[in-house]
Amino acid sequence: MNKRTAITGATLSALLALTACSTNKNNNASPSPSATTPAASPSASAPSSPSATTFENFPTYGYDLGNTRHVPFKEVTADNVGDLGLVWTADLKTLDADVKNGNQSYPVVVDGVIFVTTAGNQVFAFDGVTGKLKWHWKPDAALAKDFSKAGIIANRGVAVGEGKVFMLTVNNHIIALDQNTGALVKDVNLADSIEGVTVENGYYETTAPIYYKGNIYIGSSGGDNGVRGFVAAYKASDLTPAWDAPFWTVPPKGQDWLAKSKYQGGGAVWNPVAIDEETGIMYFAVGNPSPDFYGEGRPGANPHTDSVVAVDSATGKLVWSKQEISHDLWDYDAAASPMILKANVNGKQQKVVVEGGKSGQWWAWDAATGKVVWDGVPFAKISHPKPTPEGVLVYPGVLGGENYAPETYDPASNYVLIPGIEYPSVLKSAKNQDEAFNKQFNGAWAFGTALGETPTDVVPFGTITAIDVNTGKQVYQNKTKDMMRGGLSSTDAGLAFFGELDGKINAMEIKTGKVLWTFQTAGDNIQAAPSFFTANGKQYLTFTSGGTKPKVHVFALGGDKTQGSAGQANNGNVHAAK
Repeated sequence: MNKRTAITGATLSALLALTACSTNKNNNASPSPSATTPAASPSASAPSSPSATTFENFPTYGYDLGNTRHVPFKEVTADNVGDLGLVWTADLKTLDADVKNGNQSYPVVVDGVIFVTTAGNQVFAFDGVTGKLKWHWKPDAALAKDFSKAGIIANRGVAVGEGKVFMLTVNNHIIALDQNTGALVKDVNLADSIEGVTVENGYYETTAPIYYKGNIYIGSSGGDNGVRGFVAAYKASDLTPAWDAPFWTVPPKGQDWLAKSKYQGGGAVWNPVAIDEETGIMYFAVGNPSPDFYGEGRPGANPHTDSVVAVDSATGKLVWSKQEISHDLWDYDAAASPMILKANVNGKQQKVVVEGGKSGQWWAWDAATGKVVWDGVPFAKISHPKPTPEGVLVYPGVLGGENYAPETYDPASNYVLIPGIEYPSVLKSAKNQDEAFNKQFNGAWAFGTALGETPTDVVPFGTITAIDVNTGKQVYQNKTKDMMRGGLSSTDAGLAFFGELDGKINAMEIKTGKVLWTFQTAGDNIQAAPSFFTANGKQYLTFTSGGTKPKVHVFALGGDKTQGSAGQANNGNVHAAK
């Protein structure tokens, strides 16, 4: 569930705002103290020659279409990682004062150009080596006029293909931009091909699209508003539908388990899909049913909610579906994107699909059949009694477990690394279906109905859990000071990199879990995983920071080692700090 705005005052904003971080204030626009801010104009400019001639890319959200976030680069090692330093930083609010707070963009890097989005749906293209601004696109007033109706303005990135850059806007448009100039090529409203997909009806888009074989694949957000979740495919050439119909994750309103419900069922798909290039099968994770905490009007298991679903990417036809949580009453989305792995399992190589849920459990299934390989391996404290009108304390809370932050897979160790959150919630169920529905809130209409105050002695923290795919057993679990919101990426040198909410970036030895390097950036709230690329054989690390200081950072060996001051971690009420 992609949390949006408060419905119980400070209590709910304290717990849920981390996912949005999307207020519209534009303070703190000064450049990073140790960085060189690109001096180019923040408007689309003529194409320029790249500063390098050979490149290795990070071409899509998860590096590969299997979303492993693992790159074959080896220049930065355990022995020299301490020589990493800052090459350049771009302060996005300096480039455009209208850039909003709460950045969650996962950089995509193609032929030396870094593409990032911002909260509020701006797109920037930078030369990855120099930081020079190549182009910048900003939605005009006509497109942006109803952004505020969505209650969230975060965006998680772009897809690049066929000479175009594709982005989903918060008000349910697909935007295609020229890859070299940033000029608008096409703007398509999803409601023109999928009836009712509007912000007024509770739909919105924050996910990164995925490009594969001439198509753009998208999901939908708004499960907490009682929308009907879907996955759809559009032709990259002209943004017309590529399937006969979307794949709907829940039945039509008034049918099957929604026969007596006033909602459309939920089941949003709010993170990127994974695609097996050998078989053409596409896998995606589905969010909670609605209302979240009240289940009387939606009897039974509520398939395909809280599930990982496999469909034929060419047609959208179902291959298999496996549910993690039956008849969810705790907001335990399968939120993070699945990964497709060729891994050692019980001593033999097997292609599996894995995913960690907000329930604090991790699963593996056979990629072809959906047969369970590892069933609900716990990586967080688990205690979730049925919600009551008076309120019950549940572990994990509504943030997870594993939220949207992605895992990574290291083939050398055969380990999956899971970013986790340890923070319980007090859930209060509705007394009846009418009480569970309240449109006065600009956000969660079908919440079911409220969150209580988490005990004051509860201190949230994060975890990184290593699971051996061969055995399905936990190898180690590291505790992090703050909740793990951004996720991990790894390299063939045996290192995993991750950011923290106070603006630190870290390198960890995968085999042992030992943190070998930490750098305090001049940003805060790193809520997206890093990307890697090479230019003329040199390896670079890039990532975005958010909060009130949305920036792009690029590191390499020999860079500036001057560190910034610690950012505000915002483990609690993020919006109150803005």
